[in-house]
Amino acid sequence: MAIDADEVYIRGLHFFTDAVEAVGPDRWQQPSPCEGWRALDVLGHMGGVVRFGTALLRGEEPGWSIPDRPGDIVEGNPHAWWTALAGPARGAIEGVDLDAVMDSPRGPRSVREGLSFPAVDLFVHGWDLVHSVGREAEIPADVAAFSYKLSEPMPEEVLRGPGVFGPEVQVPDGATATQKLVAWMGRDPAWSPPA
Repeated sequence: MAIDADEVYIRGLHFFTDAVEAVGPDRWQQPSPCEGWRALDVLGHMGGVVRFGTALLRGEEPGWSIPDRPGDIVEGNPHAWWTALAGPARGAIEGVDLDAVMDSPRGPRSVREGLSFPAVDLFVHGWDLVHSVGREAEIPADVAAFSYKLSEPMPEEVLRGPGVFGPEVQVPDGATATQKLVAWMGRDPAWSPPA
């Protein structure tokens, strides 16, 4: 049975939390697979996205102000900062009506639509985070299928535009499902942090 956006989002919060916990306190300045971003910037980006989504789900005015260096919004201990955002995010999603229509920066859209890309982002940026410290993470096969189904209908110029995905990276024969997915999303699966 196919999974829905709320399940992917909740699982993504757990996946990203595990990734945050993999980054030692002295490793937040490490480069990440996201060009020009440190591990701290990946955290700041996802924290801003999650905080925005939580506010929308609660019917609050979210505001959106993530700087060019998203890590600049992270306050204090990065692990504690993320934990303080992830808990309310889980609470906001419980019992949500995925078919309810909400106002969003892109106009009226269903909660399902609004959650889908952030849900996938939690997994992909979780992969980015663990790679910034030289570790591996496997994205579950059903989440990968959800990601392809979500993205494939998008025109290439939108999918590969600024702030979305980079050009697809070619992978060798025998690549894992995770390597194929992150390569399709513009990341080099063989990327590793500088020694």
